[in-house]
Amino acid sequence: MTVNPDPKPGRWILPLVILAMVGFTYFFVSALPEASPDTTLAGIASTTTTADTGTATTQPTNGSGNVDADTQTYLDDLDGINSDLQLLRTELVTVNTAWDSNPREISYTEIENRMVAVGVDTQSLADRVGALTVPVGLESYQASFTAAISLCSTSAADALAGLRSTDTGEKRKLAVDTYIQSAADFDTEVQNVKTAAGAS
Repeated sequence: MTVNPDPKPGRWILPLVILAMVGFTYFFVSALPEASPDTTLAGIASTTTTADTGTATTQPTNGSGNVDADTQTYLDDLDGINSDLQLLRTELVTVNTAWDSNPREISYTEIENRMVAVGVDTQSLADRVGALTVPVGLESYQASFTAAISLCSTSAADALAGLRSTDTGEKRKLAVDTYIQSAADFDTEVQNVKTAAGAS
């Protein structure tokens, strides 16, 4: 009769199964790609950067080119009006100085005609300002432009009236000075609105 050296051969099955499971788990986990320790932080940083960038793009900086088309058209129109207004200011100062010089460097007919032209052209510029389509958020600047150029137009008319009057030139000189100051105020407001809009 043959004697079985191990009367309970089944007792080795469970340890072999467990050992196989441990080995399989080890090889399976080893095959997974390693996770970067900075993965979570990198994701947070990326989100923050995106948010910051989004905020920056909604507020154009000077010369950034981020001004929308309608606002740029508005600013370009203002630049053109301002350029013409400063030329008219120079013209008014020139003829007024020539009239006040001793001896006079300009005839009455010439100064009158040139002052009439300044008045007509200034009123035309005021009409252009009034016809502008104002971008949202720039309404207060538009009010300043309108006030300044309206005063220029009134002053041009007053200067002409002073020239035609019998006084010794006080009304004309005061009107010319007012025109000069109002044109300078207009120029200042143009620079202010360009800064506010984010243009160069």
